[in-house]
Amino acid sequence: MINRELRISIRATVVTLVLTGLAYPLATTGLALLLFPARARGSLIADQYGRTVGSELIAQSFASAGYLQPRPSNLGPTSKALRDRAATELQRLVAENPDATGPLPAELVTASGSGLDPHVSPEAALWQAPRMARARGVSEERVRAVIEANVEGRELLVLGEPRVNVLLVNLALDWQFGRPPLAHR
Repeated sequence: MINRELRISIRATVVTLVLTGLAYPLATTGLALLLFPARARGSLIADQYGRTVGSELIAQSFASAGYLQPRPSNLGPTSKALRDRAATELQRLVAENPDATGPLPAELVTASGSGLDPHVSPEAALWQAPRMARARGVSEERVRAVIEANVEGRELLVLGEPRVNVLLVNLALDWQFGRPPLAHR
C-alpha cells in the first residue's frame, strides 16, 4: 500500500514539475516573444552606434553633470540611512545645480517604491536642465526642448502621470549635442 502511494506521489510530482516548471514557462515566454518581442527581451536600448546601453525599464546612474540624474535607489521609509542619504543628496543637488529655479523636486532625493524606476517627472528633469546645459556648453532652452520632446503621457490617457525616461533623454542629448566631458563626483 505504501509503495503504491509513493508511485502516485512521484508521478504527480513529475507531472506538476513538467507542467509548471517547463511547459508553462516555455509557452508564456514563446507567446510573449511572439506578441511583444522587444518587451520580452527586456526593452533594451541601443545608442546611435547600435551598442546596448541599458533597459528602458530599469534606472541606471549617470556620473557626468551633462546627464539627467534618476531617482536614488530604494531604502525603507523608516530607515535612518534613507534620511541621511536624502540630506546628503539634497546638499549635493543644490551645490551641483546652482542655476536651477524653484524648489528642488522631492523625487530627486526620495526613491520610488521599487528603487528601480527609470522615470522622473518632467518638473524634476527640467529642474536639472541648467546644470546639463552648462556641462554640455549649450543653451538651457535647447536642453529643455530635448526634455520636453521626450515627455511620455499618461497610459490610456488616464493611468499614471506624465514622466520622462532618464536613459532615453540622455541618449537624445548625446545624439543631438554629442557626449559631454566626463566629470566624476
